[in-house]
Amino acid sequence: MIMQLGFVYTIITPENKMLLEAARKKGIEAAKLSDAELLMNLTERAPANYDIVLQRSSSLARSLYSTAYFENAGVRVVNSYEVQALCADKALTSMRLAHEGVPTPKTMLAFTPESAMKAIDALGGYPVVMKPVIGSWARLLSKINDKEAAHTVIEHREELGSYQHKLYYVQEHVEKPGRDIRAFTVGDEVICAIYRNAKQGEWLTNTARGATASNCPVTSELREIVLKASKAVGGGVLGVDVMESSRGLLVHEVNHSTEFRNSVAPTGVDIPGKMIDYVVKMARK
Repeated sequence: MIMQLGFVYTIITPENKMLLEAARKKGIEAAKLSDAELLMNLTERAPANYDIVLQRSSSLARSLYSTAYFENAGVRVVNSYEVQALCADKALTSMRLAHEGVPTPKTMLAFTPESAMKAIDALGGYPVVMKPVIGSWARLLSKINDKEAAHTVIEHREELGSYQHKLYYVQEHVEKPGRDIRAFTVGDEVICAIYRNAKQGEWLTNTARGATASNCPVTSELREIVLKASKAVGGGVLGVDVMESSRGLLVHEVNHSTEFRNSVAPTGVDIPGKMIDYVVKMARK
């Protein structure tokens, strides 16, 4: 039986090119579904034209709605709506990780400038890190070193348009050795991991902000905490971000649509190939 794979995308990113090529090498010609061209009839059940859909939309809103649409038609989607919605929201992720016993940084959520300042005190004072609850590539992420800086950041966020900017997600600043770890999970396997090494003098370890990738050995300790985090959010194809701290390993984010183009070479692992293998496995369940 020829597998019918739907591939939802916004643009053909380097990762998407790699995934489509990996599918071709396995004899699968994916049906490319541009989210800009999707017409979704919400009042009629859509035909189940695909055995499975791989969701790679760059837009969170488009990803969530199109995933819900296909799942409503009875089509399995990787990753599922539930996993995407949970991982996309840092506050919900923090709560779930803590609830499931996954070590994670101390974090507070507040709704007003006054309570945000109290949250900083509750975390033990400065420095702290303030993040948007929804966002990627380290945008609008701030390390706050003192009270004056806190007032400035909060004032700026109060003037921004979205209600999400007024959700104050405040996290302890974890001293780390100039790097963090991104581990890649495919189902119940940690296929590889990288160190994301910050630029000299920088504290951000996001590769979109200039950090460089190098291979990170997948130790038994790392494997255990990463798989526990993956299970906590529902599993699938995930990028789990981990910090090395004086308290041990701490999971601070789980990514539902992870980038990997800079991770194949340093790890030597065929990440897109393993992702497609998992998609095929899920389609046959």
